[in-house]
Amino acid sequence: MFRWKQKHREVPELNTTSTADISFMLLVFFLVTSSMDSDKGLGRTLSPVEEQQEQMDINRSNVLQIRLDENDVLYCDDKTVTLAQLQQQVESFVASRQTDRYILAVQTDRKTSYDAYFEMQNAVVAAYRSLRDKMARQKYGCAFSQCTESQQEAIKQRYPQRISEGITE
Repeated sequence: MFRWKQKHREVPELNTTSTADISFMLLVFFLVTSSMDSDKGLGRTLSPVEEQQEQMDINRSNVLQIRLDENDVLYCDDKTVTLAQLQQQVESFVASRQTDRYILAVQTDRKTSYDAYFEMQNAVVAAYRSLRDKMARQKYGCAFSQCTESQQEAIKQRYPQRISEGITE
């Protein structure tokens, strides 16, 4: 009887060098194409220390009081308002002042949510943006963002952001 010698077969190895390359390319693809949540924040420029020490006497009629309570209820001069109403009131208050001796007094409670505070600040900034844009279009015939730096400074001097912030206990 003739027996065939069985040849012991080996399993061929897989070439995995390209697998790492493909994995890296997929990772890069998903990182580039996916969207990330952006952080919310407020851009503020604090005045230099010398200017902070300057005291101003301001008449009560030149103070607009804005308050957020612990339940995120928004008040403007002790009246409940919406964000749109706040924007309108800030805009009319600042526009009606012929002097730069006015102030927006913002008070928040320690329990006020950041989102409510952020939305309130956005309404105030939108009021200033609207006023400055109207003045730029009226005076220079273009949007505030398209004005030259000197033109923007002249408009900012007419409508300076004077905001005082405090926290109620």
